[in-house]
Amino acid sequence: MSRSPKRGNSPEHRNRPRQQTKAPKAPDSAKLMRDSSDPSGSRATKRDVYAAWAVCGSLLLAVAVVFGQTVNYEFTNFDDHVYVYENSHITHDPPAQGILWAFTSKDADNWHPLTWLSHILDYQLYGLWAGGHHLTSVLLHAVTAIMLFLVLWRMTADLWPSAFVAAVFAIHPLRVESVAWVAERKDVLSGLFFMLTLWAYLGYVRRPFSLVRYLTVMASFALGLMSKPMLVTLPFVLLLLDFWPLRRFSENPSCSGSHCTTTPKATAQRPFLHRSSFQRAWHLLIEKAPLLLLTVASCFLTTWAQKKAIVGLESLSLSSRIANSPVSCVAYLVQFVYPAGLAVCYPHPMSGLPIWRVAGALLVLAAISLGVLACWRRNPYLLVGWFWYLGMLVPVIGLVQVGAQAMADRYTYLPQIGLCIALAWGIAHVAKLWPYRRSICRIASALAITILIGCSWRQTTFWCDSEMLWTRALACAPHSFKAQCNLGSALTKRGRFDEAIEHLQAALDLKPHNAEAHVDLGIALASRGRADEAITQYRDALKIKPDYVDAHCNLAVALMSQGQIGEAITHFHEAVNFKPDNSSALNNLAWLLATCPEATFRNGAEAVKSAERALHLSNGQEPTILDTLAAAYAEAGRFPEAVQTARKALDLVNRQNNESLAEGLKARLRLYEAGTPYRDNSAAAATPAPQPARSP
Repeated sequence: MSRSPKRGNSPEHRNRPRQQTKAPKAPDSAKLMRDSSDPSGSRATKRDVYAAWAVCGSLLLAVAVVFGQTVNYEFTNFDDHVYVYENSHITHDPPAQGILWAFTSKDADNWHPLTWLSHILDYQLYGLWAGGHHLTSVLLHAVTAIMLFLVLWRMTADLWPSAFVAAVFAIHPLRVESVAWVAERKDVLSGLFFMLTLWAYLGYVRRPFSLVRYLTVMASFALGLMSKPMLVTLPFVLLLLDFWPLRRFSENPSCSGSHCTTTPKATAQRPFLHRSSFQRAWHLLIEKAPLLLLTVASCFLTTWAQKKAIVGLESLSLSSRIANSPVSCVAYLVQFVYPAGLAVCYPHPMSGLPIWRVAGALLVLAAISLGVLACWRRNPYLLVGWFWYLGMLVPVIGLVQVGAQAMADRYTYLPQIGLCIALAWGIAHVAKLWPYRRSICRIASALAITILIGCSWRQTTFWCDSEMLWTRALACAPHSFKAQCNLGSALTKRGRFDEAIEHLQAALDLKPHNAEAHVDLGIALASRGRADEAITQYRDALKIKPDYVDAHCNLAVALMSQGQIGEAITHFHEAVNFKPDNSSALNNLAWLLATCPEATFRNGAEAVKSAERALHLSNGQEPTILDTLAAAYAEAGRFPEAVQTARKALDLVNRQNNESLAEGLKARLRLYEAGTPYRDNSAAAATPAPQPARSP
């Protein structure tokens, strides 16, 4: 292998033109594209600017080709209900109240207020049209990919390697989960702020010191952490970039090739650049201290939010976590090169990993690490890319286990940028050493990107609905509890109860003590008319998880169908006690207390209180809850209010063209006008439903 030329004696150095006293003027239309702080005084040529615009357009087109199809997709039952369509704070709270909730909530076992705000904004724009929510994620991802290209180009002045990195990042099949899954909005949103932080940091580094510029870096980083706490390793990434391409550890900072990254004026005002290597390294570490404080704060908030979701050592031993970590790192490497068999879930092997596999993974990681360390002077991009990859995986490598997955495609969203960097500049290095192979490298790169586009397009099709998503997951991981359970739930909603029961029973065979699976099986059995078996499943769920609100609500419905009104009311009370803001439980409780034919169970005052609370939680726009509140007012003898509320409900129903509910409301309205409360004689004969009766 040829030795690297000495500084000042390289062909690039010998051929470098003398520094001009006045930089040539770049076209005004290219202000956002040009590198305005190249230390040699040169700016991007007009040809480079046009090429950069072409790259940005191509990235946008590629993202549209791969992910544009999601605009026609549905929500899935993989946390989309938690993040959007069953979250009352998203769908019912006034915007001001929703903003306050976003910053104080730890719902979904996360503290990510900006992610919640993005969902609130989407609901204001699109309502429950899933395509709109998908569109936002696609646009965020596209902007992130373009920003990645611009940041790398501005750092290195190498246009085509930067374009290759951005292209692979934009359309690799491993990106599908982050972009096509609405509930994973936090990935694409945090990715955008990650790129904005790099952009702000580059502006801070390339100019004379400015507190405002440094605070801009901190603000961008803080916003990223408020989108997803995985960005806690970003200060470490900045240190890697200080090494290459920014070369801030060197006495004479320079970029790759013949370009530099610090203006003479900025260099003169940064005296630390003329200190010893140790002093420069120490300065760069101290410089990151405020960012590290943000990292510590984010870790604290994440631990607070995920307290219930963190898997204890009694469930998953430390040795199993440590064993899975290197195996997952190597698996991501394989998927980067050969993205086949990608699925929405990869069950954790627990203690089932063979020693040879763990040892082999450790050897692979150690060999690569030693290799990049051995050539850190000649090929610094290999060291930066590799340790970017490993370092950014640390928060999700499973040492602190959240959930039951061994790994996840979404975890690679930002870490694998490092692999792309190592690959892109490695290809560029080979092309420089053997110019006659340059065309081969270009053709191979274009072919690889084309293949990735095709693979990603196909992978995205699996996210069209819940049934397709979990059917694919089972094909890749037949023993996945989550896939069996969620597929069963999806089939129940499609009315395919026998198939649903089969999958849900298979899920319970894998995890007999899972309360959620018992409830889902109970719902399917109740929908099939097997009420006694459904009640058994709900009771089993409550033995496992006594505070499980859905189990209480569905058990109450099933008990209503058998005429056990007293016990049904008890379980609705339990649901409300455990979750006071559950509008569905409050509504059902109020309906029973107001309309039950048996006087011993009726309580008009409590019915009014529960119905008013449910109406407040629903922002006053749910006709079903208004109907319940009217019945409660009538039971309490407040007939003028009952009439007024029933008329408001009828007006909403007419606007929604809900004829069946409108007929019932008209009949009840006539009773209230005559001073008579309503009695629901059908409650004791109702058929159990997949959701609590009369849920809004």
